[in-house]
This record gives sequence, C-alpha cells and structure tokens, in this order.
Amino acid sequence: MTAADDRDFAASTPDLRPVRAFLEDQHLALAGTFGAYAARELAGRPEPPDDDAARTEARALLSRLGGAGWFEAIRRQDWRGCCLARESLGASSPIADAVFALQGLGTLPILLAGSAEQRERFAEPALAGRAMAAFAMTELGAGSDVAAMATTARRDGDAYVLTGAKTLISNAGIADFYTVFASTDPAAGAKGVSCFVVPAETPGLRFAEAQVLSAPHPLGAMAFEECRVPAANRLGEEGRGFGLGLRTLDRLRATVGAAACGMAARALDEAVTHARARRQFGKPLAEFQLIQDKLARMATDLVAARLLVYRAAWTADQGAERVTMEAAMAKSFATEAAQRIVDDAVQVLGGAGVLASHPVDRLYRSVRALRIYEGTTEIQRLVIAGALLRERES
Repeated sequence: MTAADDRDFAASTPDLRPVRAFLEDQHLALAGTFGAYAARELAGRPEPPDDDAARTEARALLSRLGGAGWFEAIRRQDWRGCCLARESLGASSPIADAVFALQGLGTLPILLAGSAEQRERFAEPALAGRAMAAFAMTELGAGSDVAAMATTARRDGDAYVLTGAKTLISNAGIADFYTVFASTDPAAGAKGVSCFVVPAETPGLRFAEAQVLSAPHPLGAMAFEECRVPAANRLGEEGRGFGLGLRTLDRLRATVGAAACGMAARALDEAVTHARARRQFGKPLAEFQLIQDKLARMATDLVAARLLVYRAAWTADQGAERVTMEAAMAKSFATEAAQRIVDDAVQVLGGAGVLASHPVDRLYRSVRALRIYEGTTEIQRLVIAGALLRERES
C-alpha cells in the first residue's frame, strides 16, 4: 500500500490520540495507510444485495486485500496492526472486515501450531489473498460450550475420518480450506479435541446449506460424511485442539472490539454530520440538548472502548502468554458500546437512519453479530469474573 496524503489521512484515520500510549510511530503510519486505502477503495463499494452476491464480493475482496498487503499484520502477529486494520474496515466495509477476520481465524492456528510444510501450503497463500480460509468450530449443540462438540475424528492408519456437522460457519462453501475442530477422544471432553486443516476439495466434506443473516454475509453449514483427512493435516498434537482454539480466540477477540470501534466511529461521524446540517424548529439538531447528550455519550463510549481494545492488543504484542481477561474486557465492552452508539446514531438521523441505502442502517445490521461471535458478551463476562475471583483467592 502507498502512503496516504494529508487530506486522506485526516478524512479516514481514527482519532488515536486517546490510545497513543499503546501505539508506536509505525502504527500511526499504518493507520493512515489503512484508512486512506479503505476510504478510496472500499467505502464506495455498494453493499451486496443478497447472500449470493456477498459470496462473490467476499472472494473479490480477498484478492484485493491480499494484494494490498492487509494480511501482513496477521502474518507478523502484530495485534495492534490487526486492530487498526479492522477499525478501518469496520468503518468502511463490514463485509471486507469479515474477510479479514476469517483470514485471521482460519490461519492463526496454522501459524501457532503448524509445521513449516503446513504454513507454506495453507497459511502463505491465504495471507497473500490467493486462498480463502474458514474456521469451523461451532455446532448446533456446541456454541459457547465448545467442549460439547459432537463432530469426531477417528484415526484410521495414516488418516483421520471426520464425521459430524458444523453450523454458522463464515465462508462456508467458498473457502479453499477449513480449520476444523473435532473430537479424537469424546470421553476426554475438552482434552480430547484436535484441530485439522481440511481442504475444500476433500471427499466427504459438503456444503450443507446457506444460512442468511440480516446483513449479507457468506454463512452456512458444513457436513463431514466419512471425510478422510491425512494425519499430516493435524495441527499440533492430538488432544491439544481445544487449547489451540482458545489461544487463537485470545489473540483475535480484541480485534473484534476494534471492528466494533470502527463501526461506532463511522456511526458517530454520520450522526454529528447530520446533527449539524439538519434543521428543526428553526435551528440545527446539534443545538438541542437531548441530541448533545446522545453525542456526548457516544463519544465517551467510543474512547473507552478504544482504550480497552488497544490495551489488550498492546499486552499481546508485549509477548504475554495469555491475554484472556484483557481480550474479554475489550470485546465485551467495545461490542456492547458499539451497539449503543450505532442505535443512537439511527435515532439522531431519524427516518434517514432506517433507509437501507444509508450507511448507518448497514452498520445497524452488521454490528449486532459482533456481540455473539468469538464468544458472546455473557461468556466474556463469565471469563472476567472467573479471572477476578481466582486473583482474590490467591
């Protein structure tokens, strides 16, 4: 990507002054580069009208983002860089943000636990934008309760035979490979879960059905019908998949909060612009104290969310083995705050805010899922409370 000029930087870069202590000069430059590209190349792209169009758009965006170097932050495991990327994408194109998120989810287990051959075969093409990744963990009976998964992987010679089903899988049906979690020892619960990379062309892997969200998104269910996967495609040791999944989510949950900040910042900007321009009862909306109250709360929530997000990312970048509590705070607060901010923006805009053609309506439909995926708000709060209570015990 090329450097942004001053006008693009000012117009498209988040206000990072409150979180400057968590960033280095290279991150400020990266924020400008990301913001300029997103404003120039992504913000004007129309929202896909349906899920079929979303699948086509996701593949097109994968190539564009990969070619422009967006996934390098994932390769470097630069979590502040990943947060900056998702802020810009969340503000400009929620579907592009989803593409970035899935490249992270699908490839990070390979980067963390894969062999050199696995990284070269799967991660490298994905991070260059030549292969689309997916992360297959969720099942009908195992959402928040990951250890309850019913998909099994039975060892058979030099291969594993996967049997079961996954649901609510982003990029289902269009991914080139799936990072799949399955039980190799059902009696062992979480300690019996292993992780595999399953190429899309593997016999027995089937795209079962498309699942439709309120915002166009490539989502669906996958079936594993005696799906034979080489043992060489297992990531790490047998029975270590649950821990690998937790390590992956530990690192990426803060980036979900960053995407929420991007969506919230765009909504706040739209609300401020509208409040200054729209006149009612002889004066701009911005002069009404009730509108000012909303804008003040929105701005405060956004700054607080960014502080938690970049604190978590900074902690991960310092080499902390686990950032579970920091990431849980960042994700739970930022996504809930973003929901409030976007909802208030709709209210400030009034009728314009519920028109499907308006960016705030698109944000309203897109932000809701952030409070659920990669661990619901409720689960994050259980994580936080558990960590707090364990600290007090010691």
